[in-house]
Amino acid sequence: MSAILLDAQIVHYEVLGRGRPLIFLHGWVGSWRYWIPVMQAASVSFRTYALDLWGFGDTAKVPLRYTLDGQVSLVERFLEQMGIGRVALVGHGLGAVVAVLLALRHPEVVDRVMAIAYPLDESRIHARLRAGNPLDLADWLLEKSPLTEPVRVEAPKTDPQAILTSLAGLSSPEVRMAGQNMNRACLLVHGVNDPAVAAPELDILARLPELIHGIHFEASGHFPMLDESSKFNRLLIDFLALGPGESPRQLQLKEEWKRRVR
Repeated sequence: MSAILLDAQIVHYEVLGRGRPLIFLHGWVGSWRYWIPVMQAASVSFRTYALDLWGFGDTAKVPLRYTLDGQVSLVERFLEQMGIGRVALVGHGLGAVVAVLLALRHPEVVDRVMAIAYPLDESRIHARLRAGNPLDLADWLLEKSPLTEPVRVEAPKTDPQAILTSLAGLSSPEVRMAGQNMNRACLLVHGVNDPAVAAPELDILARLPELIHGIHFEASGHFPMLDESSKFNRLLIDFLALGPGESPRQLQLKEEWKRRVR
């Protein structure tokens, strides 16, 4: 287990591979651990990091830091302590919101963002996400399988208040306008069958700025990286291969990817 101290509080992370830095940020259910298969796939070309945000996994439980600002500050200070300059971010749910906010506030640091299950507006969040305890949420969002076991094992470590506090921050003007103000390449990935964060309609995606593109995973729920892992990993690698400033709108779920996972 690797960790840094921020104001004498433990922030847990894991790292794998060598190359350009790539950071994974988990969602409202689980911790860094469910990123392991994706990290292994990406670590061939990237130095991959996965963090536990405040209140999740093995990072300290500090309620005053559970706000979205507090979670963004955690990532900012992690980058500073680790000496990481320009970085690509992959965030899921809560982690997607944190990644987008970090990109808006520090475009000189964030090169691009893949945002999975990102709520384009607060109304897309199912009320059950606000009401359930972490283990109940894991049972709701995941079928039982070896791939989903890391989420179930880590869910009880979550402070439920960390979920509620971060969800309350989604109503802020900065979050509501984030999609229109994004000036870095951003790929939005949604599972069509996600019960927690409703996927945006195609006409809504078409109205977003040129640097933002959305892709729907038809056979996925809230965790596309687990539900359709081969397809997800290939999409991530292709997104990371885009040149600086290139729009992700050229990316599509290619037919050969679908054949591989049939």
